[in-house]
Amino acid sequence: METDPTHQPPTTTTTTTDQLDEDGCYVALTHDHLNAQSIIDHVRSPAAGAIVLFAGTTRDNFTGKPVKELQYTAYAALALRSMLSIAKSVRTKHDLKGIAMVHRLGVVPIGEESILIAVSSAHRQAAWRAGEEALEECKARVEVWKREEFGGDEGGVWRANRDGIPGQNVAEKEAGAQVDGHALGMS
Repeated sequence: METDPTHQPPTTTTTTTDQLDEDGCYVALTHDHLNAQSIIDHVRSPAAGAIVLFAGTTRDNFTGKPVKELQYTAYAALALRSMLSIAKSVRTKHDLKGIAMVHRLGVVPIGEESILIAVSSAHRQAAWRAGEEALEECKARVEVWKREEFGGDEGGVWRANRDGIPGQNVAEKEAGAQVDGHALGMS
């Protein structure tokens, strides 16, 4: 069967940011640099006496090992729904005027932001508590994974996006999969 050279498959335009915005809750995943002013503007309200912004950055080491960069990946549709659920829950619990969470995907070099969380409330104490709770819930529940790329010959480690939980070296994991495949007669 000959293909028609004039028929081309449809193309899709992809955006670098996936987002949801409902009821004073804004969440997004992006491959772009994060903009603190933009996220603050999402939560700004004349009824707010406080805005708290958390910026999580890539540090240069993990447990003493030099880190070259972080790489983030996500199950985007599910991660956005999880982020929105967290935002709505935290907004209601702390009577926030607004909450915004943006997580960066792809490569995040040392010193650059991987996550921004902004909250606004009538009073500062609620904003402080809500910001921390939103971050901890995001790290515990959102379907985002990170690869720490170490300097030197160590390679990289994939891990859940949680503090201090060691991952498995990528090369070791791939070698283990090959060994398991041979042991099961799958390769």
